[in-house]
Amino acid sequence: MRVRLLLSSLTVIALIGASAPVSAAAPCRDAKGKFTTCPKPKPAKCRDEKGRYVKCAAPPASPG
Repeated sequence: MRVRLLLSSLTVIALIGASAPVSAAAPCRDAKGKFTTCPKPKPAKCRDEKGRYVKCAAPPASPG
């Protein structure tokens, strides 16, 4: 009885773990409604006071 309970609980845990990446992926669709790969977000372009492109400052580290 214990072995059967252990195996069934492990099976449930494995199925939940396997389904998580599928549900976490954000599906993107094209104009026809077919699934495609999602475009990557463009990097932020930072400018200084004069309007020239500069390196973006890193966000401050959160206290851990």
